[in-house]
Amino acid sequence: MAFTYRQKIKFRHCDPAGIVFYPRFFEMTNDTVEAFFEQEMAFPFSQMHQASGIPTAQIEAKFKRPSRLGDILDITLTCTRVGRSSLDLSYQAVCGTEARFSATSTIVFIDAQGASTPWPDHIRSRLETHL
Repeated sequence: MAFTYRQKIKFRHCDPAGIVFYPRFFEMTNDTVEAFFEQEMAFPFSQMHQASGIPTAQIEAKFKRPSRLGDILDITLTCTRVGRSSLDLSYQAVCGTEARFSATSTIVFIDAQGASTPWPDHIRSRLETHL
């Protein structure tokens, strides 16, 4: 089951030419992950980060077309693998019907000391419904 997050391209995302500066796409993928955990997992970052976290361990992206100020991107997140403490994700971003970027990432659930730790059972079961 996929999750879609809508992102309007704002001035803060762009270089002086009005084109999205590519590192901003990584922020947008993280915004998508944050919305996914809050809306689908009922585990908002504000709660999660009190005693743990989910840093990105790996990310890879392909930029297909530039995005510009005012564009609206629909970023679709798909869970592709749930590990003991990790989660593999795939992202597809489109503006209308035009592909803008795709990415994959691995995030890891960690404890307060920064060590990987198993997903809580209630989160794991919800994640597995999104495979």
